[in-house]
Amino acid sequence: MDPDRTVIDEFGVASMVGQLRHVAMRRPGAILTAEASEWHYSKPINAGALAAQYEAFTDLIEGGGAEIHWLPEDDLDDLADSVFTYDPSFVIPDGAIILRPGKLARRSEAGLHRTFYEGLIPIVGTIEEPGVIEGGDCCWLDAKTLAVGRGFRTNHAGIDQLAAIVAPYGIDVEAYDLPYWNGPEACLHLLSLVNPLDDDLALVHAPLLPTALHERMVEMGYTLIDVPADEYAASAGLSLNVLAVGPRQCIAIDGFPQTLDLIRAAGCEVTVFAADELCLPCEGGPTCLTRPLHRTTG
Repeated sequence: MDPDRTVIDEFGVASMVGQLRHVAMRRPGAILTAEASEWHYSKPINAGALAAQYEAFTDLIEGGGAEIHWLPEDDLDDLADSVFTYDPSFVIPDGAIILRPGKLARRSEAGLHRTFYEGLIPIVGTIEEPGVIEGGDCCWLDAKTLAVGRGFRTNHAGIDQLAAIVAPYGIDVEAYDLPYWNGPEACLHLLSLVNPLDDDLALVHAPLLPTALHERMVEMGYTLIDVPADEYAASAGLSLNVLAVGPRQCIAIDGFPQTLDLIRAAGCEVTVFAADELCLPCEGGPTCLTRPLHRTTG
């Protein structure tokens, strides 16, 4: 472990919306010079603007009271998507699970996350071949129920392995099939379709949301806010990618006023940041830029 890193005395996550206390992030590196077509970005990156937007986002995270733990940087690696730290690992109350990304170009990020966790918090499991699973397909419905989307980034074998890892800790995994949408190259995660803002409130894109998950969340007492279809389409789904840093305390991408109005009307406080370089071209929003290590509830 890096001797300069701050050891986390308290860790664990069992909620999408508990107060964010500790979070893992990685500064932009290879993404600044990435070939857009190779990484399925919608346009070439403006490196200066992206870096500035990332710093603004970082300020919002720290301003909300969370301590950032930085994943190691390496000027020589080509892991352009590694700035989106939500996907290569997952944290439960007892420790970290090293995932195995379905996007082949991201597969090496699992090792980066393993190295980061060693000596910091316990590693309680690892997804192995042939399983693939990405964090963006994992959504806490409550402290003992984890919804997982099965699609192009997460397969049946990965879900079965995850269920076996978390079962001894009293956590149930519920699998939901995701739609084809824009095909295997596009990034469609479960969190592209549902994003909790509180224990009983969530943003959804109803036309693509699995019917069984819709019914389950209503059964559990959630109020579901259907985001405007035009803003969802214009943002390639990222208008819904809102990061809850606490119950009804949110960070969102600027530029989607109808969605923001709905969130605020539901009683949420929302802070926005410009993300037309950092997020919109790269298929990753504010949730994707973070790997929560510790959330508190109550």
